[in-house]
Amino acid sequence: MKKYNIGYTTGVFDLFHVGHLNILKKSKELCNYLIVGVSTDELVQSYKRKIPVISLEDRIKIVESIKYVDEVVVQKTMDKLNSWEHLKFEVMFHGDDWKDSPMWKEYEGGFNKIGVDLVYFPYTKKTSTTILKQKIII
Repeated sequence: MKKYNIGYTTGVFDLFHVGHLNILKKSKELCNYLIVGVSTDELVQSYKRKIPVISLEDRIKIVESIKYVDEVVVQKTMDKLNSWEHLKFEVMFHGDDWKDSPMWKEYEGGFNKIGVDLVYFPYTKKTSTTILKQKIII
């Protein structure tokens, strides 16, 4: 697979776990410079209907400390094409759990028009923030 110069991925990164680490590591393996968007609490509330356990500031600090990450930006909107306008990445990385959703089909079409590749990585099924929260409650 080709190596990109600037890559981009986003996430909530709440209760940071190995699935988060996997996507950051795999993303960095394919690009020279990896920008990571960390979602605001308000954005997460708007589409997941829940507020992260870890504060935005702490989630940013955690993601910034990962050796695969070159830059962290705050993600205030789900509009990835708008993010491209500011960041000019060549490729966006994402977990394949959202791959066939209408929103991501729309992104695929938009990215295709501007020459941005979209690379999906397998979702880490054995762990997620939701699973971790359920285990903590038990």
